[in-house]
Amino acid sequence: MSLILEKNMPTPDEIKEQIPLTAEGAAAKAQRDKELADIFTGKDDRLVLIIGPCSADREDAVMDYITRLIPVQKDVQDKILIVPRIYTNKPRTTGDGYKGIASQPDPNAQPDMVKGLESVRRLHVRAVNETGFTCADEMLYPDNLTYLDDVLSYIAVGARSVENQQHRLVASGIDVPVGMKNPTSGDISVMLNSITAAQHVHTFAFRQWQVTTTGNPLAHAIMRGSVDQYGRNIANYHYEDLMNLYEAYAKKGLQNMACIVDTNHSNSGKKYLEQIRIANEVLASRKHSAEIRNMVKGFMIESYIEDGTQKIGEGVYGKSITDPCLGWNKTVGMIYDIARQL
Repeated sequence: MSLILEKNMPTPDEIKEQIPLTAEGAAAKAQRDKELADIFTGKDDRLVLIIGPCSADREDAVMDYITRLIPVQKDVQDKILIVPRIYTNKPRTTGDGYKGIASQPDPNAQPDMVKGLESVRRLHVRAVNETGFTCADEMLYPDNLTYLDDVLSYIAVGARSVENQQHRLVASGIDVPVGMKNPTSGDISVMLNSITAAQHVHTFAFRQWQVTTTGNPLAHAIMRGSVDQYGRNIANYHYEDLMNLYEAYAKKGLQNMACIVDTNHSNSGKKYLEQIRIANEVLASRKHSAEIRNMVKGFMIESYIEDGTQKIGEGVYGKSITDPCLGWNKTVGMIYDIARQL
């Protein structure tokens, strides 16, 4: 084999001992996990907003952003539950572009997975311990989940991972909501099959152990749009798309039918300002249809402190170095506008 062994990776227990969750943080996670479960099972009719930077590129700016959400959450707590995004991995199979702090804790440097895992753990733990927010991350590498399983309250499986067997199996052993995105092809049957797999019991090999899962009844759909054979974006948040999803979902007989609408990516064509309009359209669809209202549990929104995006090395504080994001002022306005419509 041509694999070059460079470093021994620390175990999850070693990282957790080095960067611990406080008792108050653990209590906050337990409470927020219950609130999220109640929303996805229909006991709580609040809307979930999974909101934050496209990628968590620097600790100071991400913590600043999350801290700013504290008074906003208090203002809308009767209608909205905010789950900040701390996305620490980016799928870069071509080798180009920023890979996320899990691989590149310094965006300008070469990958360092050991420092990366420490950075990921520290950022998520700081968010819980210092703000009371438990956050969302994407499960790009299932093996990394055990470094964060005590701090995450929401996990997404991306469009390029949703067909992967390991992601489906690991999702079945997670006890918080796991959102399965539709694949880039837009085939919702693939997404629904992934949800089906995640809700079932499985036995498989994981981290040198044979494990058995209990199934995850909180696995659900994320509609993120698709790309056709010519590379053109195709939205799937419109009324007809959501009704088609509802009908296909219902035929599967799955537990806790639920959907999160991703307002960016192929739904917006990465035109970040479109996220406001898209959310408003979906809210109108929820008012028009009881089925859509019961199924659509919230939105996934990409926002940061500054509008837009920048190149690595430009150094603008709080501005995305990956996909363009809504800036803070527009974000606050969007959250309050959503709350007014509920």
